[in-house]
Amino acid sequence: MAATGTTTELGTRERLVRTASRLMQHGGYENTPVKQLVREAGATLGSLYHFFPGGKQELAVAAIHFGDEEFAALLRAGLTAHPDPAEAVEAVTGLLAEALEASDWLDGCPVTATALETVGRLPDLQAACARAFANWRELVAAKLLASGYPEEEARDLAITVVNTLEGAEMTSQVTRSRTPLLVAGRHLARLVASYRP
Repeated sequence: MAATGTTTELGTRERLVRTASRLMQHGGYENTPVKQLVREAGATLGSLYHFFPGGKQELAVAAIHFGDEEFAALLRAGLTAHPDPAEAVEAVTGLLAEALEASDWLDGCPVTATALETVGRLPDLQAACARAFANWRELVAAKLLASGYPEEEARDLAITVVNTLEGAEMTSQVTRSRTPLLVAGRHLARLVASYRP
């Protein structure tokens, strides 16, 4: 999902975070040059280090947290759209497909590109990505637990749902088609319904 808000409406720190989130979403951490980031945020190099004394890595952690919350908002919207968890999970895939198509297939998962390139190299960024995935799993698990699913099944299903969403979203991006997400949604709904208490 794309970061919202124009640069004139936001403070410098927020512009830096949102711009970093968008650029990292498209190209990952390594392919996000500091000079481009500062230029697109309408900021200065000095302001980046003022707000983020740890430089690009510290800003990247904040950007991952922003992307986490943005994606979590979409998940919440889908999960609360229907009382039935199976229908809710399918609704999530529809929202993801709409958002992805609206971005011209550019704005997929806000942390995937960064997560893949930081494994074993940048522990702070890897930990931020891991927290994002855990947050999303917790949202799905909470929906299932509130619907009476046993805890172990709810948590296992939440892992499966998030993992499947990640793969389906990436495939939809590559193929520029809603189909992978919508098919995944139908099958996830069947899976979740099959465990219904």
